[in-house]
Amino acid sequence: MSIEKAKKHLSQFGAAERVLEFSASSATVELAAKAVGCEPARIAKTLSFQTDDGVILIVAAGDAKVDNAKFKAQFGCKAKMLPLGQVEEAIGHAVGGVCPFGVNEDVAVFLDESLRRFETVFPAAGSAHSAIELTISELERFSGFTCWVDACKGWQ
Repeated sequence: MSIEKAKKHLSQFGAAERVLEFSASSATVELAAKAVGCEPARIAKTLSFQTDDGVILIVAAGDAKVDNAKFKAQFGCKAKMLPLGQVEEAIGHAVGGVCPFGVNEDVAVFLDESLRRFETVFPAAGSAHSAIELTISELERFSGFTCWVDACKGWQ
């Protein structure tokens, strides 16, 4: 189960017990914001893309949208989200619970600048009924991110 994979990953940082689990779905930004009681922008959504170099994840603020020109400048190719049916196999988590914790080894994680304006954010934790509140430095450490990118618009 994907949430167990995320919790196992988070346990190496002593954070598995901080995972919040909900009876209601938290699969979308709006549902997650309602479940945790925060503004939608503080939901750290994890988006999966196919690039020329392989599968990547971009973790962005809930109110941010991928900017195609910025994405192409950063990654050298057009932004192409993974088809829904390929996400779980490629990433290691199903749609609705995709997160940067416990992902498949060949998946690179990038954090978008849209997140830096918050002290804490709420990424999913491997299921469509979970989240974890993290500081930005914890998100950096726990995700094993490659680097910060500026790939989104609409949040400024």
